[in-house]
Amino acid sequence: MSENKNKSGVGMKRSGGMGGGPMGSFAGPIVKAKDFKGTLKRLLGYLKPQRVKFIIVFIFAIMSTIFTIVGPKISGNAITRLVEGMIAKYTAISQNTALLKSGKDAVIPIPSIDFPYIGNIILLLLGLYLISALFGFLQQYIMAGVAQKTVYNLRKEVEDKLSRLPLKFFDARTHGEILSRVTNDVDNISTTLQQSLTQLITSIVTIIGVIIMMLTISPLMTLVVILTLPLYVAITAFVAKHSQKYFAAQQKEIGELNGHVEEMYTGHKIIKAFGREHDSIKKFENINDRLYNAGWKAQFISGIIMPMMRFVSNIGYVVVCVAGGYLATQGRISIGDIQAFIQYSSQFTQPIVQTANIANIIQSTVASAERVFELLDEIEELPDTTNAKLIEFPKGEVKFENVDFSYKSEESLIKNMNIDVKQGHTIAIVGPTGAGKTTLVNLLMRFYEIGAGSITIDGVDIRDIKRGELHNMFGMVLQDTWLFNGTIMENIAYGKKGATEEEVMKAARAAHAHHFIKTLPDGYNTILNEEASNISQGQKQLLTIARAILANPTIMILDEATSSVDSRTEVYIQRAMTELMQNRTSFVIAHRLSTIRDAELILVMNKGSIIEMGNHNELLDKNGFYADLYNSQFTGANLDNEVI
Repeated sequence: MSENKNKSGVGMKRSGGMGGGPMGSFAGPIVKAKDFKGTLKRLLGYLKPQRVKFIIVFIFAIMSTIFTIVGPKISGNAITRLVEGMIAKYTAISQNTALLKSGKDAVIPIPSIDFPYIGNIILLLLGLYLISALFGFLQQYIMAGVAQKTVYNLRKEVEDKLSRLPLKFFDARTHGEILSRVTNDVDNISTTLQQSLTQLITSIVTIIGVIIMMLTISPLMTLVVILTLPLYVAITAFVAKHSQKYFAAQQKEIGELNGHVEEMYTGHKIIKAFGREHDSIKKFENINDRLYNAGWKAQFISGIIMPMMRFVSNIGYVVVCVAGGYLATQGRISIGDIQAFIQYSSQFTQPIVQTANIANIIQSTVASAERVFELLDEIEELPDTTNAKLIEFPKGEVKFENVDFSYKSEESLIKNMNIDVKQGHTIAIVGPTGAGKTTLVNLLMRFYEIGAGSITIDGVDIRDIKRGELHNMFGMVLQDTWLFNGTIMENIAYGKKGATEEEVMKAARAAHAHHFIKTLPDGYNTILNEEASNISQGQKQLLTIARAILANPTIMILDEATSSVDSRTEVYIQRAMTELMQNRTSFVIAHRLSTIRDAELILVMNKGSIIEMGNHNELLDKNGFYADLYNSQFTGANLDNEVI
């Protein structure tokens, strides 16, 4: 139990593709796709219907970035003019002061600072940044539509696919794994399309634009900044290499912790009853300690990247200032250009780190997409025939003719099965676990396809009937009850579309559920929680029986329908079932042989084959397998051979 939960928990965590800490996605374990190029190409194919909008987003992202990049260069001109004006003013004042000291009149006019020019520069910058913000807003607005429409189509395709997958697909996978692909992986794709693609475009344009602007100012200083790149790469690679294993361990322990907590929560009463609280707490503390150690190391190692980056950036800043000051003294560069260059050098590192992070995010996203595409590529159940037949007034005559079936090709389960069920008969199926009882029902409802032979209803092969029409002929009451979060009225009414309150109450009375429902505080309006744990297991079973009675199907399937109720309630339900099954074909899977003594036909199955067939008295007279099972339940005979 916990193993499956842990696996699905880790899977769901990993599918996000991002770790914590200052490094963002750099820190988390990178989930890589098996076929990166093929999957990426297929994923981009989903953007084709939105390609015009995507191109507009691309253009707007470039424009927004360009208008931002030219800002420091233009502001440098204003600073240069301001500095030049102040120097000229200071020079004139100094010269006039010297003249006055020498006894001469001050004849040099004092120039004023060119504030109109500086004001125009400020207005120009304000306009540029407003235009940049507008392009950025439009880019995000359009990209939100592109991303959500793309993911909407993908989700719709996944939903349609799930409805066409055979039962064996769900039987072979945990719920957590399927949910992870349908929710987490698709959300990961959505987030990347919405945020990371535009960030990637912006970062690349920023890197190129900043390099070009720095080259226009000083190729020498640009070379100094570019020479710091290997240091950034080395630091990033070092930290990523050492933090990966700790983040992987952290996510593994989170999965273990989630699985343990969920298991302990659902089994709380059993743990209390057996006095295992200490063991539970001890296991929790062990997992929590491992999580603390892995998390602390992961966060610490990833946390040192920013101080190291700032250290390299400060070294570059010092070198740029020294080189810029030297060039300024040579008259080869202006003060404003030095200021602009310092701004560009500080802008240069952030998009590089962002691009590296986004590259990892895209890797994780493509891995998520690959998992979704694997689901979309699963083999679907056989489609309905084009000339599907409709049984307008089904009678419920069922026939198995030479039916073969196996879950695995190398292991045969059902061989040459032949059954002829007349209208209104009750067919009981008994046998040890794994004999093929539930499999027979799954074949009847076409949840699995038979290997050979045919199954007919009223003489029509079930493969020639649309699945929806076929399923409408059946009502099911299973041992594992399924109720949803809603009122009791809604849960019973689920059996029939448009059912009235009177019909629901009538079905509840027939299932002997009306009395206990009325004793609840809100009666039929009592809301069941997600696991329906606010009523007993027996009461849940009664509600599912009421739902089946309301559905009024042609063929009823009862799989241990009374297994969770007390003996007295079982008697009432048996009476209700007897009335319900009048003139209705019924298949009853039972372990309690006392419940099927009145069945017209009892099939005794073992290892996929029908080894005995007849009514209760006939099978007892044969003194064979059934008689041995029956006697072992009621007289204690042959207990060593008990297989039920």
